[in-house]
Amino acid sequence: MQPIRKVAFVVNQQKPGAADLARTLLRMAKKAGATTKVAYDFPLQTTFLRGCDACCVIGGDGTMLGVAHEAARKQIPIIGVNQGSLGFLTTYSPDEARAHFGQLLDGDYQIASRSLLDCTTGRGRHDIALNEVLIKDEVNSRLVQLEVFADGDLVTTYNCDGLLFASSTGSTAYNLSAGGPIIHPDAAVIALTPICPHTLSNRTIIFREGTQLQINHHAERTRLMVAMDGQRHLVATHGVPIEVSTSKLRLPLVQRRDYSHFQVLRSKLKWNGGFAERTSGRARCSS
Repeated sequence: MQPIRKVAFVVNQQKPGAADLARTLLRMAKKAGATTKVAYDFPLQTTFLRGCDACCVIGGDGTMLGVAHEAARKQIPIIGVNQGSLGFLTTYSPDEARAHFGQLLDGDYQIASRSLLDCTTGRGRHDIALNEVLIKDEVNSRLVQLEVFADGDLVTTYNCDGLLFASSTGSTAYNLSAGGPIIHPDAAVIALTPICPHTLSNRTIIFREGTQLQINHHAERTRLMVAMDGQRHLVATHGVPIEVSTSKLRLPLVQRRDYSHFQVLRSKLKWNGGFAERTSGRARCSS
């Protein structure tokens, strides 16, 4: 891959160790001859990533989500360094970043292209999401009645706490907690998962890439919240349908050449390893 010579750093100082790690990586970048800039405040200024070859995000997945929509619009690859808890999106650990950052800047990496969701709630009200779009009543305790169409064909009317539209990347986030499936990140699909539906047969539906989903709400006294990645909200007006689809944009993510999606799942979700790993572990314990 092309060497990285202009790198932006986005650092969440609320995460313990993030500032120290940022100083280390900044020194490595300057030693490699790269020009740098640093942001500690959110949201990012819309011009911050302009002209950069990559953006190094040091924090948790929430920090990454706060940068993703701007990076996708400008097609700036993100280097995610996990200084948070779970860290599905921030694929480099602090130790891996320290060990490999120099080689990464020299071009030793691969790019993964992640699908995004596109959401519109009316004229001039539009945004993109990396993980999910959540539609629910503005008042947490209220049920909603939402009618869903797929390419103009009625799916059903949901009576539930809300509807969650997840990308393949977001399938391991809120979607998984809501009982939705894990989807491989290369599958550019949309998972529709109802939250606490009153009809027990209402389960996740997977829609192919290109499906145009329309969500109608008819209750005049209901005000909906449309949350993008749990961070940004769109206004939903009564009588105006909400539209969700896969975006034409994709987010470039920097990964190590030996990155394994299933290795990440095994690690983050505490799954068992393969037979060889288990037998090797028993051999070490008995020695």
